[in-house]
Amino acid sequence: MALFLLVLIVCLVIFGSMIALLMLSGTSRYRTEPEQLLTLFDKALESRVGETEWNTIIGYPIRHDDYLEGIRRRAQRLMDEHGRHGRVTRGKPLLDATGQEELAALRDHLAAHTSLQRGQK
Repeated sequence: MALFLLVLIVCLVIFGSMIALLMLSGTSRYRTEPEQLLTLFDKALESRVGETEWNTIIGYPIRHDDYLEGIRRRAQRLMDEHGRHGRVTRGKPLLDATGQEELAALRDHLAAHTSLQRGQK
């Protein structure tokens, strides 16, 4: 009987500590920063980005910054309108010529906005 109570108490302590640990740990969050978008845009302009990387970053909503969310949506719209799905694996650029121009303008706009915000801080 003593062995049964010892095993029961040990199991309850282990399960209780696991439940407490899970309840106290916070949910991990992914925050897209402007530098990540700039790096992605640079890779896309140099034709070094794959569709998976593009869709992973651009497909994830940015809830902590409305400005970055607008940039992300514009980039997503560019891919929808000017994207070349499946051609990246054959060495072709991710976007057509018009999309490349618009992405370069979007990248320059984001870089200017980011540097301006860093200067104000």
